Amino acid sequence: MLEIDDIRVGYHRSTVLHGVSVRVPRDGVAAVLGHNGAGKSTLLRAAVGLLTPVRGSVRLDGEDITRRRPHERVARGMAYVPQGQQSFPQLTTAENLRLVADGRRRGKAATAEALDLFPALRALSNRRAGLLSGGQRQQLAIARALVGEPRLLLLDEPTEGIQPSVVAEIEETILALSARGGLSVLLVEQHVGFAMRAAQRYCVLEAGRVTSEGEGGQEAERTVREALSV
Repeated sequence: MLEIDDIRVGYHRSTVLHGVSVRVPRDGVAAVLGHNGAGKSTLLRAAVGLLTPVRGSVRLDGEDITRRRPHERVARGMAYVPQGQQSFPQLTTAENLRLVADGRRRGKAATAEALDLFPALRALSNRRAGLLSGGQRQQLAIARALVGEPRLLLLDEPTEGIQPSVVAEIEETILALSARGGLSVLLVEQHVGFAMRAAQRYCVLEAGRVTSEGEGGQEAERTVREALSV
């Protein structure tokens, strides 16, 4: 589905990723783990086209998209949910979703399907996003991305700083999306247990390099925790 090969990328003269390769399986989840500053968010920004590698390539379904702009990648089926529960705070929950739905053939149906995944948002449809809790804003951010009916969803720490009850709902939704097929996920996550339950593949980043990688699943959890303890 998504193949990131040997990319070197950073900001101005500072290199953050040093030859990183990641594979996202079709209709599956690849998890990227690591401490703060390891380069996880930079990897997602390179995948979606906000940063251009100085070396290496990014391929989507076999097509080289390394030089494609973000909107071109979105048109090819990517959706990106950055860190921080981002939304348009002055717009209501419904208006945030309508921004993506308007003009799409299945806009209303896709919105309804996204709200089925996060039913708590239905009761908040007329509330401004800026007045929602952090967990509610995160649910809205993921729902808004799903309205676009992506084939590849990039999630940057979707459970960070959120109350435990909402974390459980978000985890269940991501697991359900993965199980039903039709969607691949590149997941950056700090919760090792959740990441290993969700992922078919994982990699651990340290200082911009892959230090551990392999098949996901709960059997890999101990290996990942040991890699992160170094």
